[in-house]
Amino acid sequence: MAIAYRLFQAGLRVVAVPKTIDNDLDKTHQTFGFDTAVSFASEFIDRLFSTATSHGRVIVVELMGRHAGWIALEAGVASGTHAILIPEIPFDLEPVAEMIEEREHRGAKFSIIVVAEGAVPRGGQPSVLTRRVGEPERLGGIGACVAARLEELTGKESRTVVLGHLLRGGSPTAFDRVLGLRFGAAAVRALVEGADDVMVSLNPPTVDYVPLVQATRRMKKVPLDCDAMLTAREIGVNFGDRVPA
Repeated sequence: MAIAYRLFQAGLRVVAVPKTIDNDLDKTHQTFGFDTAVSFASEFIDRLFSTATSHGRVIVVELMGRHAGWIALEAGVASGTHAILIPEIPFDLEPVAEMIEEREHRGAKFSIIVVAEGAVPRGGQPSVLTRRVGEPERLGGIGACVAARLEELTGKESRTVVLGHLLRGGSPTAFDRVLGLRFGAAAVRALVEGADDVMVSLNPPTVDYVPLVQATRRMKKVPLDCDAMLTAREIGVNFGDRVPA
């Protein structure tokens, strides 16, 4: 969207559509691609419960999302994972280790941890695989770090699964198919109406137009007081922090 805005500034007529699996684009309720990524991640995590249960392991699942935790949060909550580490909350692993040990004492010998690729340990930095001039930094590796540290803290065998580009392909969900069609139709409608310098935006129950400059002003991160976060807290999800009882 930032590039689209620069093209508009250079004199090109621009009507943009919000496409990213990360759902981190501001001024739209949702982007198309996000629902498909969350649905696939949730199904994959569901499958991991079987092997984690039978082997009594800790399994850490690293998910895409760049510097926003939307995919990790919604896929983790949908799948019933026990801890979710997102960029919006710098994490400590001691509370997560305590949760794992508490589950062990209750007879639950396994735990599933979801970590967003941009999650950051308290006082640390994001895990970056590569940095190249003129390109966004490539995030990754935090899942392996979390698994290794949890194995040290708990003594339990820990494994890592990275759901990388698998999230970015495949058959879209019905929701994303319809949303993509709605965005596309709205974009053509905007062109016919003479609109310029806008992005089509989901504002339930309608699709609106918003100025590109507003859509590119900031990254949409997970609000810590949003309903999804409150729900996760209330069902006992650990976020690697200590919340007063």
